[in-house]
Amino acid sequence: MSIDPRLPDPPAALNVGLVPLARFTLNAFGSFIDALRLAADERDRSRPIRCRWEVMSPAARAIPASCGVSVTATADLLDPSRFDYIVAVGGLLGHDEAQDAPIVDYLRSAAGKGVAVVGICTGVFAMAKAGLLDGRKACVSWLHYQDMVDRFDRVEPDTSRLFVVDGKRITCAGGVGAARLAAWMIERHLGHDIAQKALSIMMVESSRTAAAAQPQPPIAQSVRDPRVARAILLLEERLSDPPRIDQLADRVGISRRQLERGFREELGMSFGDFSRRLRLDHGLWLTVTTDRSVLDITLECGFNGQSHFATLFRKAFGLTPTEVRRLSAADADALLHTRLQFKPRSVMERRAAMKAIATLE
Repeated sequence: MSIDPRLPDPPAALNVGLVPLARFTLNAFGSFIDALRLAADERDRSRPIRCRWEVMSPAARAIPASCGVSVTATADLLDPSRFDYIVAVGGLLGHDEAQDAPIVDYLRSAAGKGVAVVGICTGVFAMAKAGLLDGRKACVSWLHYQDMVDRFDRVEPDTSRLFVVDGKRITCAGGVGAARLAAWMIERHLGHDIAQKALSIMMVESSRTAAAAQPQPPIAQSVRDPRVARAILLLEERLSDPPRIDQLADRVGISRRQLERGFREELGMSFGDFSRRLRLDHGLWLTVTTDRSVLDITLECGFNGQSHFATLFRKAFGLTPTEVRRLSAADADALLHTRLQFKPRSVMERRAAMKAIATLE
């Protein structure tokens, strides 16, 4: 589309209002807004033509990011009905959250006017404070799962996906998920090709569905025995060169037999079975979300040969890596949800396990 500079700009097909909270995550904010910028105009000329955005804060003040950089708002909190989406971008928890009260009220007002409200990273917590997620699932990073459980008992946290679309309530784990979410919005309002163009310039792999899975969270958070949890963390650090169980037992200060028994009690499988499945799950993630060769994936996951890896992969998931790459995006994302997932037995046990792990660090 060619724009005649002598003519007034046509109405934008996508209008977004962003409200960063104090100590917001710059990566999530930048990924989201840059996708809009690249979709808004031809090539990377950045003129806000196809879509437009405002960065807002009370009194249009500067907002500090978690990394120390500050972003200056372009406007005060404008009438939310001007926008298709109001997007709250969060970051660090634990700051003086009372200063977020005007934004929480603003999100509540936006929802009352029928505007779609979006929470990215801990912006989801602002939505929960506004009462916009009661009785709903909310996508959060695994890192903030426990915080959501502790603070909001009427919200069901979901760490399995990059973002969750529930009508006019949209939640996103943050990170690269923010770019995926922006691409979803762009595709919805401007078309697939424009969304893909934005991601391609950002060097982000092709757009995925809202069901796209998050990277696997640390399973160690779900076990009660701190020694087993520590062994899992050590194993996750060395997937390409997996340690033997006797090496791990020595690191965590117990016998091989005790550690083997701990794996069976906590995870219902032997150490060897767990190690193999953990590495296969990582291989599935890489197969679906990257374009790396099967040989590269084989080596990163600690298997000696590509043929051996493919055989075990097929036994675990019913398809070879090559066959998985022929699946539709939706089917591939559904397959990702078959990865190992261990839920904590209770909130109190989860807290106790994490405190115990900390004492071993």
